Amino acid sequence: MQLIERTARWVDPKTFQYLPVWYPEHARRALFYKANWSEPQMNTNRQTRVSVHKSEGNVHANKALTLALGFRSDERPNWSCCHIWGVDDAFFQVSNAVVQDRRFFSCVANMVLLPTPLKAFTDVMTEVKMLLRVCARHLYGWSCDHAEVAGLAAQVENWSEWDGYPESWPRPDRPSIPLGTASFSPRIKVAADNRLARIRYDLANAGPHYPRDEVREVLGYWKIAI
Repeated sequence: MQLIERTARWVDPKTFQYLPVWYPEHARRALFYKANWSEPQMNTNRQTRVSVHKSEGNVHANKALTLALGFRSDERPNWSCCHIWGVDDAFFQVSNAVVQDRRFFSCVANMVLLPTPLKAFTDVMTEVKMLLRVCARHLYGWSCDHAEVAGLAAQVENWSEWDGYPESWPRPDRPSIPLGTASFSPRIKVAADNRLARIRYDLANAGPHYPRDEVREVLGYWKIAI
């Protein structure tokens, strides 16, 4: 945990307040479209020539976190986007309903940037991920309210196991900003404003596959005015 404390990169709470979710049109496993949401984007196997509809992995979560930290993609090689809230499954056999939800997939309070080798700990060690969730709860004033993680959210709300919890991270009796927090900056504000402008444009002009109803639901959930 000390290594994670020293290296993790957190989004500023002010950035989260300014724009909580950056790509409401995307979620894990959602389908990709091109030509401004007018045509399916296909992947074709070079050997079998079989084409399948391309779907989201973690592309737009990565983009959201990169922009919200004030980085460019080429400024963060060997770093990985880690979702804080999700369905815990060390064997990757259970569908992760949380990140398949547009409300939480690109939510910047639901992500932290870690050196790629350390991401393995958050993927398989629930104890580590729980401490990240406790930190996010007291840093952003937010816990995920997806039904799939209601029990975990209750544990976070009543957390009392502070052994091993990093000293620089906030607690109920100790407000603080974690090491590695990227301050809200003019560059980040411009990126957020550009994102809002693009969402506004797509709601009015994107092709027939743009998920307008779902995007409006996400914006309503986060109280984002367009």
